[in-house]
Amino acid sequence: MPFLKKLRDGLIQLETWLAATSLLLLLILALLQILDRNLFNAGIADADTLTRYLVLYVTFFGAAVAVDRDRHIKIDVCCSMLQPATVAKLYRPMRALAAVICAFFTDAAIRFWQDSWQFAPGHEHWLVLVSLIIPVGFALLTLQFVLASILGQDDISCCTR
Repeated sequence: MPFLKKLRDGLIQLETWLAATSLLLLLILALLQILDRNLFNAGIADADTLTRYLVLYVTFFGAAVAVDRDRHIKIDVCCSMLQPATVAKLYRPMRALAAVICAFFTDAAIRFWQDSWQFAPGHEHWLVLVSLIIPVGFALLTLQFVLASILGQDDISCCTR
C-alpha cells in the first residue's frame, strides 16, 4: 500500500503541474490572440483550435486531481438518503464502478483516436497528436478511480448534512 500511496501522490503532483501549465499556456495564447487581432488586425494560425484543446487538457488533468481530493462531479443523492456510515461503506464500490465506466470511455477514446490518426490528412497529424489528451485523460481518470477504490477514503466525513 505505501507504494500505491506514493504512486498516487506522484501522479497528483504531475497532474497538478500539467493542469497549471496548460492553464497558463491557454491564458497566454488567448491573450496573444486577442492582442494580435485588436492591434494588428491579424491572428495566430490555429490558435483557436489550440485553445480548445488546451481547455480539454485543463479539464482532464483537473478532473484527475479532483478525483483524488474527492471533489469530482458526483451524484450526492446517497448523502441525503443514506446514513453516513452506509455512504462510507459504499465509497470503494462506487469508485470501482466509476473506474469501470471510465475504462469503457478510455477504450472508446483510444479507438476513436486511432481512427482519427488513420484517416487524418498528413498536414493535420499534429492536431490528432494534440487530441491524445482524450484517451490519456480518461486513462488517468480510470487510474485515479482505481487507486481510490483500493486505497479507500482519507477523510471519513464524506457527507455533510
